[in-house]
Amino acid sequence: MALDPNLRILVVDDFATMRKIIKNILTQLGFKNIIEADDGTTALEVLKKEKVDLIISDWNMPKMNGLELLKAVRNDPNLKDIVFIMVTAEAQKDNVIEAIRHGVNQYIVKPFTPETLKEKLEKVLGG
Repeated sequence: MALDPNLRILVVDDFATMRKIIKNILTQLGFKNIIEADDGTTALEVLKKEKVDLIISDWNMPKMNGLELLKAVRNDPNLKDIVFIMVTAEAQKDNVIEAIRHGVNQYIVKPFTPETLKEKLEKVLGG
């Protein structure tokens, strides 16, 4: 089964370069609807206005980090079913456990290859 190119994906990272890298990989994979946010608070604003199928969020961000965003999404009845992939430079077991405890769907450690992202997407989207 191919990945659905029409899925709406929200990429959340405080570094524009990282958003661009993820966006480029997603575009190469055929995705067309990619929205960007520069931290958790901006992401929540977007989520209030737009229908999103998948969130790819960095862990370390100012104002509201990825874990706080994950908790906010999971605690909102309108958002709780959105697939959530966490991206982080920290492979600490505690972070992984904490994210899983709060319902993250997948976890990607930076630096990662386009293949890794594709594999994780296929896992969560049943590709």
